[in-house]
Amino acid sequence: MEDTVSQIVSDLETHLLNSPDSSTPISESTLLELQTLLDYTLRSKDPVDIEQFFDELSEKKVALSCLMDPIVAAMESGPTHLAILAAKVYLSLLLSPNAPVLTLFTPLGFYAVMRSIRKFFRSSGPSTGKSSGQDPGQSSGRGLTRNKRGTRGGGRGKGSKLRVEILEEEEGGGDGAEGSEGRKLDVRMLFCVLDRLEMVLGLIHLDRFPECLKALVQTVAEVPVMGLENYGNSSSYDRLCGLCTHILCELLKADHGDQKNSATEVLKALVPAVLLLKSQVHGFGMHFVIDKMMGMAKDSDEIKKAVVYFPRYLVYQAPEKSEPRAAAVDSIVQIVGAMEYIDQVEFADHVIKMADGKHHLRLLAVDLISVMMTLLRDPFGIDAENMVENSWGMRCLEVLIRRCMDTTVGIRARALTNLARLVELFSKNESSRAILKKILAFDNKEHFRQVGPVNELLKQRCSDQKAAVRKAALLLTSKLTGLVDGAFDGGVLKTMGRACSDPLVSIRKAAMSALSEVFRTLWEDNVTKEWLQSIPCLISDNESSIQEECENLFLELVLDRVSRAGATSSPRRCNFYDSDGRNKIIEREEELFPEGVLCLLREIYNGEVTPWVKKLCENLGKKKRLKPKVAIALQNIINTSESLWLSRSMPIEKWTAPAGTWFLLSEVSAFLSKSVDWAFLHHHWKLLDRHEEGGQFKCSLEQEELDGTFGLESNTVAWAGDRVFLLKTISNVSVELPPENASELALNLLKRVREFNMHLTEVNAHLHALRNLCKQKAGSPEEADSLVRKWVVELLSNASEILETYMSNDLAANNDTTLLTPPTQSSESRRAGTTLSKLSSQAISAVYTIGSIVVIFPSVELKTVIPALHKIITSRRSGPRLSGSTKDPAPRLYFQAWLAMGKICLADEKLAKRYIPLFVEELEKSDSAAIRNCIVAVLTDFCVRYTALVDSYISNITKCLRDPCEVVRRQTFILLTRLLQRDYVKCRGVIFLRFLLTLVDESEKIRQRADFLFGNILKAKTPLLPYNSFVEAIYVLNDCNVHSGHSISQRDPSRLNSISGDDEKSRSQRMHIYTSLLKQMAPEHLLATFAKVCAEILAAASDGTLKVENAAELSVLQDAFTILSCKEIKLPSNRGTSSDSAEVDEDGGDSGGATASAGKGKLVTQAVKKNLIQNCIPIFVELKRILQRKNSPLIGPLMECLRTLLKDYKSEIDDLFVSDQQLQREVMYDMQKYEAGRAKSNATADVATMQKSEAFRSPGDPKTVNGSAIRKKLNETQATITKAASEVGHAVAEVTSRSVLKEVSKASLTPPIGSLSAPKVKASVKKSAIIASVRKKHTFDSDEDIEDI
Repeated sequence: MEDTVSQIVSDLETHLLNSPDSSTPISESTLLELQTLLDYTLRSKDPVDIEQFFDELSEKKVALSCLMDPIVAAMESGPTHLAILAAKVYLSLLLSPNAPVLTLFTPLGFYAVMRSIRKFFRSSGPSTGKSSGQDPGQSSGRGLTRNKRGTRGGGRGKGSKLRVEILEEEEGGGDGAEGSEGRKLDVRMLFCVLDRLEMVLGLIHLDRFPECLKALVQTVAEVPVMGLENYGNSSSYDRLCGLCTHILCELLKADHGDQKNSATEVLKALVPAVLLLKSQVHGFGMHFVIDKMMGMAKDSDEIKKAVVYFPRYLVYQAPEKSEPRAAAVDSIVQIVGAMEYIDQVEFADHVIKMADGKHHLRLLAVDLISVMMTLLRDPFGIDAENMVENSWGMRCLEVLIRRCMDTTVGIRARALTNLARLVELFSKNESSRAILKKILAFDNKEHFRQVGPVNELLKQRCSDQKAAVRKAALLLTSKLTGLVDGAFDGGVLKTMGRACSDPLVSIRKAAMSALSEVFRTLWEDNVTKEWLQSIPCLISDNESSIQEECENLFLELVLDRVSRAGATSSPRRCNFYDSDGRNKIIEREEELFPEGVLCLLREIYNGEVTPWVKKLCENLGKKKRLKPKVAIALQNIINTSESLWLSRSMPIEKWTAPAGTWFLLSEVSAFLSKSVDWAFLHHHWKLLDRHEEGGQFKCSLEQEELDGTFGLESNTVAWAGDRVFLLKTISNVSVELPPENASELALNLLKRVREFNMHLTEVNAHLHALRNLCKQKAGSPEEADSLVRKWVVELLSNASEILETYMSNDLAANNDTTLLTPPTQSSESRRAGTTLSKLSSQAISAVYTIGSIVVIFPSVELKTVIPALHKIITSRRSGPRLSGSTKDPAPRLYFQAWLAMGKICLADEKLAKRYIPLFVEELEKSDSAAIRNCIVAVLTDFCVRYTALVDSYISNITKCLRDPCEVVRRQTFILLTRLLQRDYVKCRGVIFLRFLLTLVDESEKIRQRADFLFGNILKAKTPLLPYNSFVEAIYVLNDCNVHSGHSISQRDPSRLNSISGDDEKSRSQRMHIYTSLLKQMAPEHLLATFAKVCAEILAAASDGTLKVENAAELSVLQDAFTILSCKEIKLPSNRGTSSDSAEVDEDGGDSGGATASAGKGKLVTQAVKKNLIQNCIPIFVELKRILQRKNSPLIGPLMECLRTLLKDYKSEIDDLFVSDQQLQREVMYDMQKYEAGRAKSNATADVATMQKSEAFRSPGDPKTVNGSAIRKKLNETQATITKAASEVGHAVAEVTSRSVLKEVSKASLTPPIGSLSAPKVKASVKKSAIIASVRKKHTFDSDEDIEDI
C-alpha cells in the first residue's frame, strides 16, 4: 500500500499545483486510489497505511482542507458517478481509524453528500436489470477491481466508457441504472454510501448541527420515493428501505439532540410517504411510524408526544380529493390503532371538534369517524370492566347523525353513507344494537313514530335536492330496516315511494332496493301497500335494467311469497280444531296464511296496481319464469278459505275468496294452463253462478234479507268480480278442457249473454270465454271465425230488437203522460213503469254488449245497430228525452251509447269522420262528468288511430284540464301526457299554456303529476320550451292581449287560460308557475329570460306600448318586477366550489374538464351579465319616472326590484356607475329616499296600531290604569320617527354634498340644484337607443344558439 499512498499524495500535489482553486473537483483516478486505500484500511482495521497517508500530507505541508475541498467539489459539480464515488470516499475518511473527525467533518461536506445521493436518483434512467459484474478480473471477496485506464480524461465516446462497480457483501451483480453521462450506475454504490452514512452518525452527533439533521432527515425520507421508479420491483428496493430505516432510527437517538424535535422532523418528512396511495413507499412510511417509532415511544416520552400528535398533523395535511383522502384516512386510523386506548380517546375528541370546523375538516371528520369505529376495537366500551356511559364511539355516532343535516352537499352524502355502513356493522351484535337504538331513539317505538329524530332526517334527506344525498339516505333507510323492528312510519315510506319515480336512474334503483328491503323484512299493511304502489309501476320505466329488477323483485317478494303461503295452507294440512275436535283453534284467515299474504293479495287487487301486475305477469310468462307452484298455491288458498268458512257453519252463498286471488290466478293461468285443475274451476263456477231460472240475480231484497240474517255485508259486487276472473281463467285454460265440458260451458255462457241481464263487468269475460271456447272446439281458424260470427250476429240482432222495443215503449210512455195535468199514477201506469225499468236495464246491457262485440270481432256488420245508437246519443238534443222509472236509467244508457259508438268508430274510419265533430260538441255541452270523462278517453284513442282527424280538436280536449270535476281533469291530464310522450301531440301554444295551469290545480295528485311532467318529460323532450314561452305565459296568465306573440288574440271570458286578479291567491299561483318554469332553465336561459322580460315588458311600459292604467297590464308589470327579483332567476352561485367538486369526486367525475368548462362559462356569463345590467338600469330609471308621474302603486315593487338588483349584481352595476356618475347619484338618491319613506311608513303603522288597540280597551281594564306610561311610549315612538327622518335627511344631504365636492375636485361644473332634487337620465344616454338594444327577441332553436347573445 506504500506505493498507493505515494501515488495519492503525488496526484494531490499535482492537482493543487494545476488547480490552486479549491472549487476544482478531484480527479477520478485519485478518488479510486484513495478509495482503494480506505477500503483496505476499513477491511483490515490496520491504521498503518492511513496514518502514513496523513503523515505524508503533513510532511508535504498539505492541509486536510486541501484534501476535503476537492472531494466536496467533486460531489457538488462532478458527474453522477464521480459524485457518488466522492461521497463514499468522504464518509470512508470519516470512518478511518484515528482520523481527525472534527477536522474532516464540515456542514458543507455533509450537505454535499446529501446532494450526491439525490443526484444519483435524478441521473438514473429506467431500470436496465442487473449489471454485468462478473468480469474475470473481479474478485468474489471484498475489495475493489478497477478497469484499465483507457482515456483518463473520461471522454464521452463508446471507447471511453468507464464502469464503476463496487462489490460489497453480496455476491453476483446488482441492479443498475444508466446515467446521463453514459455510465452504468450501480445501486450497490448507493448502498455502500448509505451504510457508511449510518456508521458516521455513530461518530458525529448532529445536535450541534440542527440544519444538517433536517437535511439528512428530508433526504433519507425521500430516498424510497426517488428509488421507487427504478428499483421498485426488486430486492434492492427492500434493502434501500431498510438502510433508510436504520438511518432514521439512528437520528432519533438522544445523541443527536432533543428527541421530540428529532421525531417531529422525521414525522414531517414522512408525511408524503404516509399519505400516498397504496404503494411500497406508503408501506415504508407506515412500517417506520407504527413498528419503529411506536416501539421507541414506549421508552421515550419525548418521542411519544410527537407520535401521539402525528395523526392530528396528518389531518390538516390530508388532500381534498376523494381517493387520496380515503387513503389518508386509512393511514391515520392505522396509526391511531397502534396507540394506547387513552390516546385513541383523545384523538376521537379531536375529531369530534373537527366536525364543527370548516367544510373540508367536517368532511374528513365524517370519514375518520366511520373508519375509526370500524377498525378500532370496542368503540362503545362494551368490553370494559365498567361499561362507559358516554364512550367515544357514542359521541362520534351522534356527531355523524348531526352531519347528516350539514349545509354542504358532499358532507351530507358522506355522513349518510357512513352512518348506513355503521348501522349495518353494529346491528349484528346485540349489545351494540341496543346502543344504536338508544342513540337513534329506536328503543321506544311510540317515541320513534311520533318525534323520532331519524324519521325526520330520513324524510328530509330522501327528498333532498342533491342526488348523492338522496341516494345515501335511501341506503341508510334500507340498513335501518333490521334495527327499527317495524317502526317505520307512513311518512318515511311515502318518501321512499316518491323516490321510486325520481328522474335519475341511480336514485330509482336505490329507492327500489331500499323499499324492497323494508318489504322483505316487514309485513305490515302500510309497507305492503306502499311497495305495491311504487315498485310494480316501474315495469314501464324507460331503463331496461330497472324493468328487469322490477320483474325479479315481483317474482321474489310477491309470487314466491304466495307460493310459500299456499304450500303451507293446503286444506288437507290445515286443522281448524284441536286434537279433541271440540275447540276451534283457527278463527281468522290471517292465521292460516303467513307473511301477510292476504294483505298482499288484497292490495294487488287495487285498481291502481292491477295494470302493472298484469304487465309483470305477462312479461314473466313470456320469459317462462312463472312456476307452476304459483297457480297451485292460489288454488290452495281459495280452497282453504272455503273450508274455513264452512267450518264456521256459514252459508256458502255468502263466501267469497280472499280478495285478489282470482285476479292473480287469471293472470298467471294464461301461461300455466296445465297447472289449473278443471274440477276446481267447475266446482267454483257452479258455486259462483248465482243466476236463477227466472233470469235475475239473487241480489235485491232477498239478498239483503239474507245478509241481515247473518250480520254480513252484501258481497254481490265481489261475487261478480270473482265470476269475471274465473271466466278469464277458464278462457285461459280452455285448450286443456275436455271437448264435452267445453261445449256445455259455451252453450251456458251464450245463454247467459242472450238474456242481457248480467252485471256489465261480466259481459266482456263471457264474450272472451266464448270466443276462446269456439277456437278450441273448431278444427281450423276459418271454422273458429265462422262459429264466432254466427253467435255474434245473433247477439247483435237480439240487442237491436231490445233497443227498438225500449225506445218504442219509452216514446209511448212519454206521449201518454205529457198531455195529463197533473200526470196520473194509476196501477196500469205503475206496471208500465216497472216494465220500462226492466227494459232499460236490458237496453243498457245490450248497448254495452254491442261495444264489447265490436272489440273482439271488429269486422262484424253493424248496419242494424248504428241507427239505434245514433238515436240514443242524439235523443237529448231534440224531441222527447229518454225516461224511465223513479231511478232514471237513461243517463246510464246515454253514457253506454256514447261508449259503444266510440268503439265502433275505432273500427270504422269512415264512420269516425262523421261522428268526431259530434263527440267534440257533446264534450263541450254535456253537463255529466261521466260522459265528459268517457268522451275524453274516446277522443284520445282517436288521436292515436286517426291523428290527422283529431289534431284540430286538441284545444277542445285540453279545455277539460280546467273541468270542474277532479276526475275529469286528472283523466285528461294522464291521457294527454301519454300522447305527449308518444309525440301524437306537441306541447306548444295553447296546449302548453293550459298545461301550465295544472301546476296550481286544486288537486294535489294533479299538481304532483304536473311537476313531474315539466321537470322530467318536457325538460328532456323540449328543453327550450320554458324559455321560448315564458313572456307569453306572463301575458296570458294575466289575461292581457297586448303582447305581439300572444297566440290568443281576444280576452278569455271563461278564464280557462288565465289566473288574472290582484288578490294574494292569484298572485301566488302565477308566481308558482313562473318559478316552476325558471327552475327548468339552464343558466344561459335565465340570463336571456331576464333580458326578454326587461325588453318586452319593462321597455314596453316605458315607451307606452304597455299601458299602466289597465288592471291586467298593471298586473303584468307587477309580475315582471316580482320575477326579476326572485331567487330562481338568479344564476347559481359559485360559492362552495370545493365542496361541489368533492361531490363530483364521489361520483368519479372528471374534475379537470369540469373546471375548464366552468371557467369558460363563468367568463361568458360575466360578460353577458354586465351588458344586461348596464342596459336594464336606465330602463328602470325611466320607468320609475313614468310611474311617479302617474302616481302608480307599482313604485314600491319597482324599488324593491331595483334594490335586489343592486345587491345581486353589485360588481356589474359598479362598472356601470364608473362610466355614468350622474346615473349613480340618481339611483342612490332614489333608493335612499325610498328606504326612508318605507321606514317612516312602517313606524307610523306601528303607532297607529298601538293607538287603535288603546282606543278599543275598556275603561275598567287594569291594563289601561297606567295611561300616562302608554302615552309616554307613544310620544317616544313618534319622536323616534321624527329623529329617523331627520337622520335620513342628513345622510342624503351628506351624500349629495360629497358628490358635488368630488365633481369640484375634478374641475368639473357642479350640476344645478334642481337636477339634484329631481334626477334625470344623463343627456348623452338616448332612451330609444337603450330600448332598441335590449328589445331584440332571442328565440333559441338549439342549445348551440345560446352563444349568439
